Amino acid sequence: MDLTVLYNLTYGMYIVGAFKDGRPVGCVINTCFQVTSRNPLLAISLNKDNFTLEAIREVGRFSLSILTEDSDSRLIGTFGFSSSRDVDKYQDFGYDLLACTPCVKGRFAGRLVLEAMQFVDCETHVVVIARLIDAAPGSGKPMTYSYYHNVIKGKAPKNAPTYRAEENLPDVSGNGKRRYRCDICGYIVEMDGELPDDYVCPVCGADRTHFHEIV
Repeated sequence: MDLTVLYNLTYGMYIVGAFKDGRPVGCVINTCFQVTSRNPLLAISLNKDNFTLEAIREVGRFSLSILTEDSDSRLIGTFGFSSSRDVDKYQDFGYDLLACTPCVKGRFAGRLVLEAMQFVDCETHVVVIARLIDAAPGSGKPMTYSYYHNVIKGKAPKNAPTYRAEENLPDVSGNGKRRYRCDICGYIVEMDGELPDDYVCPVCGADRTHFHEIV
């Protein structure tokens, strides 16, 4: 069975927000789809280990912010490669309330607020079926998962349903440049020489110490 066919499935990029013990938490997801048109139901997929899933189970209500191609790149690094158990992901961005639900500030194609109706066990992940209860328009071209990989050159976090272990293997370009990989988000940068000491990862904001040369 050729699993590479799955790479041609299309996905978007979203930030989920919810409250947990009175504080905002959140994460990046790439799986969301509309299930019905009348009184719209939507579905998202979250890893069972995801702290944001715990929040949604407790409070029921959550937000979905649709990332654009020109959204602040730090959003993906912050919300995608760290846990709300350990850090305040909203510290550098702030948040607004929509239907009493936290939405991280920034440029987005739109905002949705949903009420969880059903949790479907899917082995490593849970599919949350949720009712749309509010929505606010935004602006910009929605970011696709393909754009994230091919243009931003980011990788899927280990909890993502589309995570591929082989992404951690070197991809030799053969163009003679030196290549460095961020050990937090997997971003790869190509340079003619040594990576500068003040280089900062454009995806997750990690400093030079987190980059290692691919040989």
